Parts: sequence; C-alpha cells; structure tokens
Amino acid sequence: MKKTRLMVSALMLTVAATGQWINHRTAGIPRAKDGKPNLTARAPRSKDGRPDLSGIWHGESATSDAPEGTNGDALPKYFLDITRDLPPGDVPFQPWAADLYEERKASFGKDDPISRCLPLGVPRSDADGVPMKIVQTRNLVAILQEGDASFRQIFLDGRPLPTEPQPSWRGYSVGKWEGDALIVETRGFRDRGWLDGFGHPHSDVLRVVERFRRRDFGHMDIQIMIDDPKTYRRPLTYTQIQVLMADTELMELVCNENERDSKHFVGR
Repeated sequence: MKKTRLMVSALMLTVAATGQWINHRTAGIPRAKDGKPNLTARAPRSKDGRPDLSGIWHGESATSDAPEGTNGDALPKYFLDITRDLPPGDVPFQPWAADLYEERKASFGKDDPISRCLPLGVPRSDADGVPMKIVQTRNLVAILQEGDASFRQIFLDGRPLPTEPQPSWRGYSVGKWEGDALIVETRGFRDRGWLDGFGHPHSDVLRVVERFRRRDFGHMDIQIMIDDPKTYRRPLTYTQIQVLMADTELMELVCNENERDSKHFVGR
C-alpha cells in the first residue's frame, strides 16, 4: 500500500493525497542498523562551514492530545496560540488589539485569511500544519511551503531591508550568521495577517526576528520574537521546534482547487 499524507489547515478543506516520491529514500541521512533515520546524529554543515539547514521540516507538536493535522500528528505547538505559555490575562495587548482579538474569538475565526485561501504570514508559517522545505545556498535561504506551493526568500548577501516596501503577507527577510545560529529579520508586512489560529493580530509596523539553530540532524529550534509596539506593549517570544521529515517530498496542495467554505460565511 502506498503511503499517504493527510493535510489539514484550520478551516481549509481536508485533503488526502497519494503522490510520487513520498516513499523515496533520502540520500545523505545517517541511519541506524535497521535503516531508520538517526535524527540525533550530528547536524550537517555546508561547504563554507556553516550549519546546513536544508531539509523537509514539520513543526513539533505540543502534546499527544493536541488537535490533529499533517500525518495525523498533533498540530505544531504554536499553530493555534502563540501566547499559550503566558499566564491568562498577561498578553500585553494594546487596547484596540485586545478588542479585535475578542471579536475574532466571538466569530469563531471566520475571517482567518487562510479560510479564504490567503497566504500564511511570518512567523505563522513557522508553525504551519504542513511541511516546509529549506534550500540553503551561500547567499540565500529559500523556504518552500507545501501549503499553496508558496515560497519565502531570506537574503544573506548583505543587502539592507527595503526602506519603502510594498506591504506583503510574508514581508521581506534578510539574515546573517552569528556562530551556529541564523538570525533573520523580517519587516514590510501588510496588516491583514493573523499570528496564529486564534487570531492574535499585528499591525504594519510588525518586526519579526527569528533565530534558526539546527541542534542535531533531525531537530531545529526557531526562536521567534514579535516586536509590534502598535499592537503589543512589549515583544512576544516563543520557540517552535521543527523535526526533520526523512524519505519523503513536498506535495502539491492548492487551497482554491476544492475550497467550499467561504460561500457559507456570513458577511463575507
């Protein structure tokens, strides 16, 4: 029987798919005697000596009883709530943001951009319920998201962030290495994005700083700081762990192809 992968993302239609290459043995992966990938082996390095972040990754879940997503695994830890580690009532909302968050809760998240097949923003894509593929070169890290076959570029060539960017869902990203960590700064967002499935908002001055660190072959930490003084009185921080997916490949997932939800939304 061919292996299948189940893909679920918030209000999007559930899609079951069977495709090529999801059972193809990935070259270069260290393995135990039984042939299974050794995910605790030493992290690989590129020719220039930097840690190599390349691979297909999936966000690690919080607990075994969390809502299910890709592959039947529990959804990544911060997919639904980036403030889950804060005590109740301790989210540093600005007043307007607190009101908007409550409105989104009351409407059961019907205005979530992904319910209308709009892109995930940053850093929400770090905890997406479908895989991402990192392709690393000397001057560029490209992140290919399985969801809607979308992409993100992180430039490592020393260019500055644009001073008057056209606002975008994923912003504009530049990075640099500090030891074994890749530090990425992203700005230039449009203000329609949601930071998580529960609807934590952000504004157009959102600044995201991510610290990518591959601590062994099969595990990568993405330490995230959200700095948005229009929306939050102080920065928010959390760390989403990514786990390597071996012997598989990205599959095509096009939300609009079978989307049937939005016509039922009131006040669309």
